[in-house]
Amino acid sequence: MSREIFNPEQLANEYDEQSPAAIIKLALKSFENIAISFSGAEDVVLVDIATKINPDVMVFSLDTGRLHAETYRFIEQVREHYNIEIDVLSPDAKSVQDLVRTKGLYSFYKDGHKECCSIRKVIPLRRHLAGLDAWVTGQRKDQSPDTRNAVPVVEKDAAFSSTDKNFYKFNPLANWTSAQVWEYIRSNDVPFNALHEQGFSSIGCEPCTRPVLPNQHEREGRWWWEESTQKECGLHVADQKK
Repeated sequence: MSREIFNPEQLANEYDEQSPAAIIKLALKSFENIAISFSGAEDVVLVDIATKINPDVMVFSLDTGRLHAETYRFIEQVREHYNIEIDVLSPDAKSVQDLVRTKGLYSFYKDGHKECCSIRKVIPLRRHLAGLDAWVTGQRKDQSPDTRNAVPVVEKDAAFSSTDKNFYKFNPLANWTSAQVWEYIRSNDVPFNALHEQGFSSIGCEPCTRPVLPNQHEREGRWWWEESTQKECGLHVADQKK
């Protein structure tokens, strides 16, 4: 589908009640130069569905250098299970070194996580997405009532579009719940991160992620020292332009 006639608002309305498979089919039909962002339970569901449609689908993952050992093993498990290539993106070494030298290894506990996330996640992601036309993410509306409750299934990505190029994002699981994600994982024998069996729900970097207690929201284990309205790293926030 030509980007000139691609209408994300119209398609978001048209596909809002469609299945994730239908939305992924739309994404792969609309853009050849498109990739799936992979890290957690939602993303591996996307990989499972997408590889049944196109075994050669492009997949990438962000390696911040601070992930759990279980997460690294999970990335390799997914690579082998689906027999796919996964582009593992690393942050700029000098930027990380400068941050650690001037502020130490755990500055985010005092200064907030945005600076560290920008260096380790947002900038490497922006560099990678510059070579794509669209991406597919595992965002769900119920992941964060404060920041994701209006996530559409298709959108122009304001965070990564520019004056020279419109960039698009597909969120096939936007209307799914966590229960639906895990029902799919169990029913389809989909690999998952071993940390989920240790009480972790939303898994990020090791220093910034902890297990949640019964009846806690899944995102409460992320950046737990900050307000709930701040629990985004910048990957899906429109004002993260740098």
